[in-house]
Amino acid sequence: MDDLFLNIARGLVKGTTSIHKFGAVPAMSTNTTGTVWDVSDTIYPWSAWDTAGTITVDRASTSDANKSVTVVGLDSDYNALTETIVLTNPTGNVSTGSFIRVFRAFVTDGTTNVGLVSIKKEATTVAAITAGKGQTLMALYTIPAGYTGYLVKGTCTAQAGADATGDMFIRYFGSSSFRVGHSFEVSGAGGQYIYEFHVPIPIPEKSDIDVRATARANNGRYTAAFDLILIKDSLGGG
Repeated sequence: MDDLFLNIARGLVKGTTSIHKFGAVPAMSTNTTGTVWDVSDTIYPWSAWDTAGTITVDRASTSDANKSVTVVGLDSDYNALTETIVLTNPTGNVSTGSFIRVFRAFVTDGTTNVGLVSIKKEATTVAAITAGKGQTLMALYTIPAGYTGYLVKGTCTAQAGADATGDMFIRYFGSSSFRVGHSFEVSGAGGQYIYEFHVPIPIPEKSDIDVRATARANNGRYTAAFDLILIKDSLGGG
């Protein structure tokens, strides 16, 4: 199996690629549920993607002027779409492409971002690069069209003294609602949570994945990550 994963990473397995998604929430408040991403105490605003559209990239610091940010997501047909946008203006740096999902963004040229960089769909923040990080931290993903994603591993950590219930929610394409696909408990005292799916869980094309945490005790920072293998449905992956 290890050799298989290595060969997938090397691009030697036809129609197959690996996806590593990882996220962190700066500070989840006690008795609050939120997605593990760069915005605290907030469930990811999936409703912003009811229709495809352009996005804007805003910068909070003048030190980030003219830096380039690459945005990774899906187009209106749920195919991969990547675009690099230059932070010429403080606000309103608009994409050329039309996105239906965004699940990663990173600083491409220039030093790591000094201030917050916000990616917005109309007025809604759909991704954010925290100051000094250089990349989004988003434990969410959408399976591209024509692929099935196979979930092979998940992990989560909690800041020392923090304690939470975690849930990986999945909205299967064609359904209007999310449901729990995997659930776990995590605490700083207990250490890292890790689960390997020895029989990988298949997730069909255009389905959304959203890892959330509900803090039970003490405000804290939480991280989450998961690994997927994408296989083209034309090769028998769906």
